[in-house]
Amino acid sequence: MKKWLIAVLSATLIIVISFAAYVALRNPPSNDGQTSQIEPINYTYEIINAYPHDNTSFTEGLIYQDGFLYESTGLNGNSTLRKEELETGKTIQLYTLPSQYFGEGITTYGDKIVQLTWQSQIGFVYNKATFQLLDQFTYTTEGWGITNNSTDLIMSDGTATLYFLNPITYERTGQIQVHDGNTLIPMLNELEYVNGDVYANVWHENRIAIINIQTGQVKGWIDLSGLYKGVIFDSEDVLNGIAYDSDGGRLFVTGKRWSQLFEIKLLPS
Repeated sequence: MKKWLIAVLSATLIIVISFAAYVALRNPPSNDGQTSQIEPINYTYEIINAYPHDNTSFTEGLIYQDGFLYESTGLNGNSTLRKEELETGKTIQLYTLPSQYFGEGITTYGDKIVQLTWQSQIGFVYNKATFQLLDQFTYTTEGWGITNNSTDLIMSDGTATLYFLNPITYERTGQIQVHDGNTLIPMLNELEYVNGDVYANVWHENRIAIINIQTGQVKGWIDLSGLYKGVIFDSEDVLNGIAYDSDGGRLFVTGKRWSQLFEIKLLPS
């Protein structure tokens, strides 16, 4: 009796294993998020409004908050932190960085403004209301763009990597690689957090990547070709500057030394 039971169990086990092997062959495991082929949505744009923008501003960081724009400008000797009127483009508050620093991206966190510098590996922290310099911190990469998701600061360094920083200690807590399918997307520059995703300018390209901040996958591309028809002083006067009005749902973009800032609406293409 025992031999008969053992034989039945053995035969059953063989059938189960064989079926599992067949299923595995028919349904191989999918790749992880880094290599999965997800087709991004492509967008074009409609211009809703155009506002004046200081064409001496080498725009590196841009924020819209409390009815005003906050802007960080670059170039050694010309780097600033500014508060501006949207409708007029007029600068109503200004802090000038020491000439050895090349200003880069900015973000607000609570009652503070955090500003990166390009190759000095130093970030500055200001009182948002007064622009008083409160603190500074260091990082090991270049500084390009910065934003935040209310929990972490999110920073770019010109590569395909986004870094997460503790907003109190400024220590690095994680990182992701930004990719479109199997292709890494380097030259990530100015960043803006919009409805759970990060929008990123790609340096020297007329497009913005919409990035899933959990996986690094590019969910969409915004093609802004033909947006600016004003004077271009040189090849570095490229699209760079994204600001989002979270209360009004408005998206603003501009570029380095552009004379206009645009409010745009995204249109699937």
